[in-house]
This record gives sequence, C-alpha cells and structure tokens, in this order.
Amino acid sequence: MDVQKASALYRLLGDETRLRLLRALGRERLNVTELTAVLALAQSGVSRHLGLLKDAGLVAEEKDAGYSYYRLAPALSENGHRAIWSALSEQFDASAGDPAVLADEARLQEVLRLRKENFDTHGGADAPDARQLVPGRSWAAWSRALGFLLPPLAVADLGCGEGYLALEASRWASQVIAVDQSTVVLDRARALAARRRVSNVVWKRGELEALPIEDAAVDVALLSQALHHAADPVRAVAEATRITVPGGRVLVLDLREHREEWVRTTLGDRRLGFPDDELKSMLTDAGLRASRVAVGARKVGDPFTVLIASGQKPQ
Repeated sequence: MDVQKASALYRLLGDETRLRLLRALGRERLNVTELTAVLALAQSGVSRHLGLLKDAGLVAEEKDAGYSYYRLAPALSENGHRAIWSALSEQFDASAGDPAVLADEARLQEVLRLRKENFDTHGGADAPDARQLVPGRSWAAWSRALGFLLPPLAVADLGCGEGYLALEASRWASQVIAVDQSTVVLDRARALAARRRVSNVVWKRGELEALPIEDAAVDVALLSQALHHAADPVRAVAEATRITVPGGRVLVLDLREHREEWVRTTLGDRRLGFPDDELKSMLTDAGLRASRVAVGARKVGDPFTVLIASGQKPQ
C-alpha cells in the first residue's frame, strides 16, 4: 500500500461512527435498519458511512432474501489490511467495558433477538436452528391465537407508547383504554389505529401515578415496559390496582435489575429494572393476591431479562 492510500485509509478510520460500524459488523452480518438500531443514529448517516467503508474495500454488501446485508470485506483478512484489522480487533477487545461499547452491544443483542423471532428475515436452510422452524410460525400469531381463548375483556394499556400492544389487545378485548403522558406519541398511536380501522381503543393522556380512569373500570391492567419509566413505581402499581375490577388482574412486563446506565439518557429510563422480590412486593403491597414473578424472556449474552409479574384483585 502506497503512502497516499495509507493516509486516506487512516483518515477514514479516524472516525468514531465508522469504528463502531466495523466493530458491529465484526460481530454479525447486518442490514442498514439493524445497524441504525445498534448505533442509535439516523439511517442517512449510517448509510453514508457504510458507503465510505464499502468504497474503501473494508465492507462488502450482499443480497439475501430481498435484503441488503453488510459484512466485513475479505480484504481485511488479506495481507494488505491484516495488520490494520489485527490492531482494530485488539482495540475493540480492550474497550469492551466502555459504556458506549456496552450500549452498542446491548442494542445488537436486541436486534438479533428480534431477527430470530421474525421468520421473514431469519431461518434459512443453513441456520443453526433451522430444524426448529416451521413456515408460518411466529410469536405474533401465537399471541393472537391465545387471545381467542379469552372472553371479551376491558383492558387498560398503561404507558401505551405508540400503541402497538393496545392495538394487539383490541383484537380480543371489548375495549382498550390506552394511557400515555406524551401527546406526540398518542397522536402517532391514534393515526396508526385509524389506518388499521380500529375503533375500540380510547386514547387518554395521563400519568401512571394519576390515571385518568375511574375505579374498577377494567378487567386487566397492563404495564408493559412502562414501570421503569415511572417516577413512583409503587404508586403506579397502586393506580393500576385501583382501576381494576374485583377479581381482575394486574399484569406487569418489565426488566430485571441490570447495570446498563446508557438507557437513562438514550431511552429515558428512571429505573434500571427491578429485583424479582421488589416487583412481587409492589404487587402484594398494592393489595393484590396470588402475586407471582417469572422470567418472560432471557438470552445468553443479552444484559436484559424480561420479567412477567401478575396479581389478582380480591373479590
């Protein structure tokens, strides 16, 4: 490699975003949407940096099942770049404990989890778990099938965000009351409901600690990945209990206690999850009986474990 090419290559590698891209692609083949999620950056910026790395011969693009995936180029293992990649790999290993690297790694694990649960983008004949795949199998279909077993229930989706869970629940619920503190988010949820022609969801702005819902108004109160955003989680569970009818249930999906500090600034989390016993105590202290906590989802290498907690309001 001549001096001019070497200078251009070193300038290219003197950018944090491009180094993060190379580190991610050194872990897994990814598409632009996935890389955008891993780096938490705008797609336009990710695409621009990918183009520069591709032009330099450091990244290769390949088509698979209608998707464009990026991976490290074979040139990185050849004589011309072998020493450079060796140095980069050593640096990546040395910075494994850096908060920014840990954040990228956590988002990568989440992207891979979502990919694994999506049959459209996962499960070729050479996949390690291909023997377990069945055409048409999906978690969404299973959740909707289980909904067929339920009677028409009044449901509250507390901290509903953009409304995806509320709209899923509307398939089997008699009515869904969806509450969120953000007007902007609720506007997007209403627009999505309109596009899908869903009419049995009532959207309300409010705080988890002071719900704009009457006492004993719903059969099921859901707090899905919302409790760690609450200013007062104990009060939020008490409010969920208040609006539930006697004999009804409060269902919580949240994270087990973790150490990923980056979620505070990136996602606005107030709590880094909850210990199992604390989550159960919140349900019990709110007056719910038969409260229990179990693991809902966990993956080796993923810093996030999903807990499912539930309790029944006494008759």
